Amino acid sequence: MTTENEAVQEQFPQISIEKELQKSYLDYAMSVIIGRALPDVRDGLKPVHRRALFAMRELGIAYNRPYVKSARIVGDVIGKYHPHGDTAAYDTIVRMAQEFSLRYPLVDGQGNFGSLDGDSAAAMRYTEARMTRIDTEIVSDLDKDTVDFVPNYDNSLTEPSVMPSRVPNLLINGSSGIAVGMATNIPPHNIVEVIDGLLALADDPNITVHELMSLITGPDFPTGAYICGRSGIREAYETGRGIVVMRALTHVETSKDGKRESIIITEIPYQQNKAVLVEKIAHLVKDKKIEAISEVRDESDRHGTRVVIELKRNENSEVVINQLYKMTPMQRSFGIILLAIVNNKPMILNLKQILEHFLVHRKVVVYRRTAFELGKAEEKAHILEGLNVAINNLDEVVTLIKKAQNPPEAKTNLVERFELSPIQAQTILDMRLQRLTGLERGKIASDYENVLQEITRLKTILADEALILGIIKDEFLEIRETYGDERRTVIIDAVDDLLPEDLIAPEDMAVTVTHSGFIKRNPAALYRSQHRGGKGVSGAKNIEEDFISDLYVASTLDTFLFFTNYGKVFWRKVYQLPLVGRTARGKAIVNLLELDESEKLAAILPVTSFEDEDKSKTILMVTKQGRIKKTSLQEFRRPLRKGKRALTINEGDEIIGAYLLNGDDTVLLCTSKGKAIHFHESDVRTMGRTAAGVRGITLGEDDEVVSAIVASSNDSILVVTENGYGKRSPIEEYRIQKRGGKGIIGIKQSERNGDLISAKQVSDEEEIMIIADSGKMIRMNLENVRIIGRSTQGVRLINLEGDEKVVSMDTVARDESDLDDEVDGTAVATTELAADVNIIPDVSEDE
Repeated sequence: MTTENEAVQEQFPQISIEKELQKSYLDYAMSVIIGRALPDVRDGLKPVHRRALFAMRELGIAYNRPYVKSARIVGDVIGKYHPHGDTAAYDTIVRMAQEFSLRYPLVDGQGNFGSLDGDSAAAMRYTEARMTRIDTEIVSDLDKDTVDFVPNYDNSLTEPSVMPSRVPNLLINGSSGIAVGMATNIPPHNIVEVIDGLLALADDPNITVHELMSLITGPDFPTGAYICGRSGIREAYETGRGIVVMRALTHVETSKDGKRESIIITEIPYQQNKAVLVEKIAHLVKDKKIEAISEVRDESDRHGTRVVIELKRNENSEVVINQLYKMTPMQRSFGIILLAIVNNKPMILNLKQILEHFLVHRKVVVYRRTAFELGKAEEKAHILEGLNVAINNLDEVVTLIKKAQNPPEAKTNLVERFELSPIQAQTILDMRLQRLTGLERGKIASDYENVLQEITRLKTILADEALILGIIKDEFLEIRETYGDERRTVIIDAVDDLLPEDLIAPEDMAVTVTHSGFIKRNPAALYRSQHRGGKGVSGAKNIEEDFISDLYVASTLDTFLFFTNYGKVFWRKVYQLPLVGRTARGKAIVNLLELDESEKLAAILPVTSFEDEDKSKTILMVTKQGRIKKTSLQEFRRPLRKGKRALTINEGDEIIGAYLLNGDDTVLLCTSKGKAIHFHESDVRTMGRTAAGVRGITLGEDDEVVSAIVASSNDSILVVTENGYGKRSPIEEYRIQKRGGKGIIGIKQSERNGDLISAKQVSDEEEIMIIADSGKMIRMNLENVRIIGRSTQGVRLINLEGDEKVVSMDTVARDESDLDDEVDGTAVATTELAADVNIIPDVSEDE
């Protein structure tokens, strides 16, 4: 038998108070961390924010519906989902409505919701609220099984565990909170920059944090002002922790007599109280810590902040501003802690990790939404199948129903006779007689076909992650277009935090590129201006089988775009190009770029600016299979170290050139079989950076595009064939056509002259270099090549021996003579070829 002591021990077991306190405290700590103080990395919301938005959605108070009393919203929040005090819930709603607290407010408030001066909001019975437009993106598709729902605190209702947010709310609005043993302090950001970062991550999962920082430049506070220095931003984005320095935005106004200055504060640091700032300045003046100030007054109104600090006569405003930065909240630090809940665990994340978690969340949401829509479509198809059976056997169905004694018997008979499901049979019984008309019967058949097509589309999406990613990117672009705005916070450089560009003085450089792919730069001043007939100075010495093919004069801060045959583009600033001796060839371009095996350079484009005023400029890319694509120069303004996709290349194709268009140019494509097509650039619509382009010319069998020319002048067109023949023809003979056609004869081709190798627009003053596969090279002045008709075979430009073939033709840099006058003006591989040759006449020239 159980003794009395044993019975008491079973009813009241002994527990170690140390273990119980430890367990209870950990339970409490995790409850605070997960359920109260920290945001979820996916939707950027704490539980109270999520519950407030969900309660407002359930009340139906969208941004285009009438306002509802805040007390009504608070009642639903604390009564249904958040069993805490009404003050805490109302304070949450108030903060979500303050434009100076959230970069993109989540509550549209009507009434007094506080101010920058620290004024409290009016009582909840006086204010009204509703959702903002951006809230529709946060709660979008909530009813399509996109997220899990969990029971509320008393199991009477369910609430979403996370919102299926289409906007990266954690970064655009930030978050702050103190949990047990940890805290988060995430600053707000500009939505355009964050979306650009997400798009870049979607395109290149291996993108680095440093590369993302070229897109997401730093926090963007709702109160504007300055951020001083980038080192704190860089540290926070790379490690999850960092400190940025914020400064008020000021300017100086001068009195009419020019003897007094006033410092005007128009923007203050984030989370600073304007009234406290004014009071602090007044105390400094009263205590004579700043003696140059005569008066301080706050002239702020509904149009914005304006604090006026009047100085005494002949006082230096710059000195006073520096004193104010040091002694008042006009300069404050913001400690960034990128801490959020990831899979029910608090984690410190870097910038890329936050974007990755949100992108994964969007993939899950889109997949679940598509699966939900597929299920609904299949249910609809199932019902329409039953209706089709009824329509196709209408008389028999009506007879069968009439003979039934009651609806259950009719339903059973339909199931047994036509092998229908109970749902299909019930739908037939519920069908109204008006659906038996001819028009309605046709509509049922049409609906069935449309649903089958929709099912196929949805199944295709579910089977291809690339399609899901494409949908996500399209949604991101829509978000950016709808809610995008300009940055408010300006990032300025600290004295000890300068970018490389800040250390480079703008200076004109002469950039030379050789035919075999070597590049260098030298100060343009090195090549001093001379009168006609001067000796010149030595540039790059001509190496055997190489010569200077292009010369550019560009600023050290300009950008060169390097396009490869695989359709990629790389960026290099001019100051990043090798600065070598005046007579050196330079450095191989392939060693400057991270090219794949067998990838080679196809074109170089110097760009001075990517600013908004250059929106009319586009880049035209041409492939050897005749495809062309025109893309806005703006698409290439954000560089990546490993390059970007500039053109999607089909298998077996490659890019042969890239050209800068100014909006009114014409383009000439030439093929190896001597065909040419000349069209206006307006025939090619502007496309995105990753598009594959459109057809520029229809090619014949064994034909390919070998040259493209942007005809920017009336100079003649030079064509050269593999057997050493060539000719110049007037540009006017290449009539303007529509793109995509077969073109016209550019040179009459025969076994004697062979395939076309290259074509260029040239003038009498230019020189060309023709190169054979044996290494033989010849340089000639084009004034010796007369202009003849377009459909002729041309004249012999170079004597070839045996099986020799011409493999390349290029123009010699027009100004090379100014750079290199000490090397006889020649660059030949064989000594028997003179610099200027006599053109051998072709007896069949006029055939």
